[in-house]
Amino acid sequence: MKNKKLFGLAATVLASFLILAGCGGEEAGGGNGGGKKKVIKVAHYFAEDHPQNVALKEKFKTIVEEETNGELEVQLYPNSTLGAEKEFYDGVRNGTIEMGIPGLIMQADIPKMAAPEWPFLFKDFDHAKKVLNGPIGDELTEDLESEHGVKPLAWSANGFRMISSNKTIDSLEDLDGLRLRMPNIPNYIELGKLLGANVTPLPISEVFTAMEQKVVDGQDNPIATVRASGWYEVQSDILESKHMFSPNLYIINSNFWNGLTEEQQKIIEKASKEAADYEFDLLEKSYEEDKKFLEDNGLKFTAPSEEFSAEMEEAAQPLYEDIYSEFDWAKDLADRIRAEAE
Repeated sequence: MKNKKLFGLAATVLASFLILAGCGGEEAGGGNGGGKKKVIKVAHYFAEDHPQNVALKEKFKTIVEEETNGELEVQLYPNSTLGAEKEFYDGVRNGTIEMGIPGLIMQADIPKMAAPEWPFLFKDFDHAKKVLNGPIGDELTEDLESEHGVKPLAWSANGFRMISSNKTIDSLEDLDGLRLRMPNIPNYIELGKLLGANVTPLPISEVFTAMEQKVVDGQDNPIATVRASGWYEVQSDILESKHMFSPNLYIINSNFWNGLTEEQQKIIEKASKEAADYEFDLLEKSYEEDKKFLEDNGLKFTAPSEEFSAEMEEAAQPLYEDIYSEFDWAKDLADRIRAEAE
């Protein structure tokens, strides 16, 4: 418990030290000469035993290091070690970090990147995987490199978001006034407000302490994150709302990418896709195991009734109306995403 309380401060100190200590595309032995080992730092915010980090370790790191014969070394930095999402995403953009696995934080500048997290849009994992790994997924990321200087490599899954809290929620009225932590992203915040909650934006590294100290009553994340981050120690309930699907994206600094050989690029692309597919499967298959673990540790799961689910979807509609009025491409995109479920 004590370690979790101190985690936010420790992560911040480590992030400052490690980012300043490293330089993008560093090579063993220094210099830029041929034959030197290049280091790829990969930053993300998931816990070490989360499927995201497991897939990076078992697939991405293994494939890259083995198939490049050690020319590329992969160093993984889970748990926001290199900073919270904005910090490590900016690090990849400016080249102090070679790779990252952010969520859709870039949507503030690239509006289409928000689409996968529009509420109640995806029906299941197969639907999400089909859309993100197809032409629509390519369409969503087409401006990322020109706008932010990072190259998209592969879509992976955070999962379907649910609300964990310190009380049972089985009606829209129970969400009224709930102090809900959400990421500092406009669509998230607006959805929380439309559902009746009082939204508090916080980075993921601060969630445990905020819940423990009762600064917030709940948060929304897939249950794999609830388990891996230990939040079950400071929560009592989970509403299986599935109000939003959250993907993650493998990205790499464009300048670093362009400095690799064509063969190295092919290996990184292959490793990214294999790791991301593996992570999708791990996350989907872990749901029942994670649920049992959390129930064994005292959490109560509530499946919303059909009426409650319909009320939540209806409450979210003003968000769609705002999006459709702001972007002339938005309704067509949402319709095409929904059609992929048929």
